Amino acid sequence: MTDDLRSRIRAPHHLKEMNDGFLARRERGELPFDLPVLTVPGRRSGAPRATPLTVHSAGGARFVVGGFPGADWIGNVRAARGRGTLSSTNGAEPEPVILTELSAAQARPVLEAWPEIAPDGVAIMVAAGVAAEPTPAALGALAGVCPVFRIDPA
Repeated sequence: MTDDLRSRIRAPHHLKEMNDGFLARRERGELPFDLPVLTVPGRRSGAPRATPLTVHSAGGARFVVGGFPGADWIGNVRAARGRGTLSSTNGAEPEPVILTELSAAQARPVLEAWPEIAPDGVAIMVAAGVAAEPTPAALGALAGVCPVFRIDPA
C-alpha cells in the first residue's frame, strides 16, 4: 500500500466529536477511568494539539496504535519528529516523550494484542472498514498500514 493511499484512511468524523467530548469530561474530572492525552504541535499551525489515546504497556515499554493512518495526530507526531507530552488524569505533571514509529515486524505483536487492549477502538476500525474483523490476525495484518509508536521518556 502506498503512503498516499495510507494517508487517505481517515478517522470517521464522529470520532473527533467523541474525542472532544472525552477531553471536556476529562477536564471537568468526570471520567471514571484514566485517559492519557498526547499533546504535540500542529504541523501547520504549531499550536498544541491534544489527542486522547489508549496507551498499552508490554515488556516494560509503552505503545500507541494509529488506527487511522491519515489521522491528524499521526501527521503531527511525524512532523514534530516524535516529540510531545503525555499527560494522565492522575494529577502528575505532563511527561515529555518521544514517539518512535516501529517497523511492520515490530508493530505486528502490538497490533495483534490490540483487540483485547482496545476493543471499542477496534470496533470503530472495523465499522470504518480499516480492519476486516476484530481479531488478532486481522489487526496483525495491518502491520505496515496502521502505524504503531513506542513511547519513551524524552
